[in-house]
Amino acid sequence: MARRPINYIRIFDTTLRDGEQSPGCSMTPEEKVEVARQLETLNVDVVEAGFPAASPAEVTAIQTVSKKIKKPIVCALARMVKPDIDKAREALKYAKKKRLHVFLATSEVHRKYKLKKGKEEILKMIRDNIRYARKFFKDIEFSPEDASRTEREFLNEVVREAIAAGATTINIPDTVGYSIPGEFADLVAFLVRENPAFHRNVILSVHCHNDLGLAVANSLAAVLAGARQIECTVNGIGERAGNAAMEEIAMTLDTRQDQFNAKTDINLKQITKASRILSHLTGMSVQPNKAIVGKNAFAHESGIHQDGILKMRKTYEIIDPKKIGMESHELVLGKHSGRHAFKKKMEALGYSLAPKEFEVTFERFKQLADAKKSIYDEDLEALIEDQLAKVPEVWKLARLKFQAETGTEPVAEIEIKKKNKTLKAASKGDGPVDACYRAIDRITKVPAKLVEYSIQAVTPGEDALGEVVVKVQVGKNEYVGRGSSTDVIEASVKAYLNAVNRSVTHKPAKKTLRPPGRII
Repeated sequence: MARRPINYIRIFDTTLRDGEQSPGCSMTPEEKVEVARQLETLNVDVVEAGFPAASPAEVTAIQTVSKKIKKPIVCALARMVKPDIDKAREALKYAKKKRLHVFLATSEVHRKYKLKKGKEEILKMIRDNIRYARKFFKDIEFSPEDASRTEREFLNEVVREAIAAGATTINIPDTVGYSIPGEFADLVAFLVRENPAFHRNVILSVHCHNDLGLAVANSLAAVLAGARQIECTVNGIGERAGNAAMEEIAMTLDTRQDQFNAKTDINLKQITKASRILSHLTGMSVQPNKAIVGKNAFAHESGIHQDGILKMRKTYEIIDPKKIGMESHELVLGKHSGRHAFKKKMEALGYSLAPKEFEVTFERFKQLADAKKSIYDEDLEALIEDQLAKVPEVWKLARLKFQAETGTEPVAEIEIKKKNKTLKAASKGDGPVDACYRAIDRITKVPAKLVEYSIQAVTPGEDALGEVVVKVQVGKNEYVGRGSSTDVIEASVKAYLNAVNRSVTHKPAKKTLRPPGRII
């Protein structure tokens, strides 16, 4: 029996929009650009760069992203109102390839309690605003928010109205993660069956949330039912329990082509790098047992498993870690390595640094090599990622000293440089980190309150590079700080100073508009 033709599944990445809505994951325009560049390297089809109506800063960020990436379609989200559509036009004016994504809630609970509108009013809004948008956009995606809880016949009526008005992609969102795979697949199959346009020139997309832990399963079930675009995020970040995880979608379709007979254009070797960059920039660590990109995803501790792996890796590994860029190299770099070897290693890891960035990173590498016996790829990636997350150093650590004895309060002495001045302070605390933070507060006078603190070893061994991520609250705003060092106290101080510097150099823009219910 002849095989069916392989179906191409478009990857619509909303890490920069829906993913950024995850609490604590806000990114600066510079950080958005870094993530967007990696998404371009990943070969995603569409990058949803933001929600322009949220603030003027969001418009600027989308424009900046549009100027920096050329291969993917750049998309902006808008409510089903003309002012939002106009904001999206402004935000996307530099995009080489652009898409407008408009949404409107359609479920009974949203119509009754949020929009306070009847069905006919909903249909008219869809018809009028998509027609208006067609004056400026050839590529228009429409999402009936909370589609999975919308009455099936009315949802079909909404879809037909949007297609007739000019929508080129129809996205079916499981906005609150309510569906289960069989049910969601049946809904998608119904819409494909009822709308011949999905067999011709209109793409059916799905956007699933993970409230019940079924976002990936629902998305894949939709593919089997006829969906040809999946909306997802790197590491599955997003509001509440998050979105369908891009890396899980891509690797399932690649690994189980026997079941799906479908493919994406994702550059699989860039998956691990994308995960690390996003985790570092947002401060949201990936759980160790996370599928595909968790640090335990390819770890084997059971003796039986280890024996099987040594004899034949396929006994307990269905994915070759090298396929997703999780390379395992011999150690070749150390304190005697020169610039040429370091540059070659950077290129092998997929990084291209400007001359100034290279020199700064190389000097940091030499300092690390003096402190560590073994240099791992993860050490080098941590150095690079520190550069990506760089913020202006208003306050810079010059010297750190602390004393701690059993039964006594630790004492920290800190020297911090601000421009050409060196400021000093000493303080006691509940522990060495607390003492250091109190001393920093005395110097900077920034009223920072520590909200979260986490530390993890980047690499194995007694001389492991430790990475600290903190979240501090200054006024009503929260800022993430990161720092790495072989000394955990120094890493903690660097992370705290990074957050303090971020608070004085990256003031969050005030939201001028907030949608009553964003498509999620």
